[in-house]
Amino acid sequence: MSISTWDEIRTAYHVARMGTVSGAAEQLGVHHATVIRHIDSLEDRLGVKLFQRHARGYSSTEAGRDLLQVAQATDDQFAQLVSRIRGRGDEVSGELVVTSLSAAAPRMAATLARFQAKYPGLIIRYLTGEELLRLEYGEAHVAVRAGNQPNNPDNVVQPFVSQDVALYATQDYIDRCGLPGSKTDLEGHAFVGIDDPNTRAPFFQWLNENVASEQIVFRASDMRVIRDAVLAGVGMGFSTVWEAESFPDLIRVFPPEEDWPIPTWLVTHVDLHRTTKVQAFLSFLKEDSQSW
Repeated sequence: MSISTWDEIRTAYHVARMGTVSGAAEQLGVHHATVIRHIDSLEDRLGVKLFQRHARGYSSTEAGRDLLQVAQATDDQFAQLVSRIRGRGDEVSGELVVTSLSAAAPRMAATLARFQAKYPGLIIRYLTGEELLRLEYGEAHVAVRAGNQPNNPDNVVQPFVSQDVALYATQDYIDRCGLPGSKTDLEGHAFVGIDDPNTRAPFFQWLNENVASEQIVFRASDMRVIRDAVLAGVGMGFSTVWEAESFPDLIRVFPPEEDWPIPTWLVTHVDLHRTTKVQAFLSFLKEDSQSW
C-alpha cells in the first residue's frame, strides 16, 4: 500500500468518526477540499461507495465499515509506533473501545468511568450485547467474554473474574406461591428457563435435572428475556448477581451454588495487546475488579 493510499484511508477513517467533511478536515489539519479529493480518489480506486452523502453529513456503507474497521486498528498501531519513536510511550489518549455482555455493565461502566477520569483525554466507547465483535478488524480493543475460554489463536486470552449466579423471584410471585423451603422442595413452583435442552450452563443444567419439564412454564433464548419474565412474576429464574443488583424487585431465593458461577475472560488481539492504551486499561481493570 502506497503512502498516498494510506493517506486516503486515514482520511476516510476520520470522516467516518466525525460524520462530516469539515470535522475530518479539522482533525487532520487539512482543507475540506483535500478530504473530498481523498474520498473520491479512494472510492474510484476501490470501485465502491464508502459513504452515503446526506444533509447531515456522511454515513458509512457496508463496504466502508469493513475498510474502516481495519483502518482503525492500523491507525492505533501506527499511533503506538509514533509514540515509541518519539519517546512518549506513556500516553493514553484517543478512543478506547471495550465490549462485554450487558450483564457486566453494572460493574464495567463504573470502572470505565474511573479509568476515563484518570485519563481525561481518552474517549470511551462501551459496546454491550450478544454479538461478538471482531477484534481482528479493530471493532474493539478489549473484550470481556463469558463462558468457555475463547480459543482464537490471534487473540490473547486472560482469565478474569467469575459472575455469581443465583435463583430469583419477585415479591408478587412469592405472595402468590410462597418460597421453597429447600432445593429439594420445588414441587408446585413455576420456573423460567433457557430454550436450549443442550445448554452447558451449570445452573440451567441443575434446573433441568431438579425440576419437572412442565414446571418450566416460560423458556427463552436470551438471559435478558429470562430476567424480564421473572420480573413480570411468571416464575423463579436465574440471574447474575451483578445484574440483579440493578433490579430491587428481584429477591434471591437460593444463594449461588459453588459450580454455578460464569467464568469471564479478558480478550485482546495480539497486534494491539501491548499498546500502551490497552495495557494501561487491563492493569486498571484487574486492580479495580478486586472490589467487585
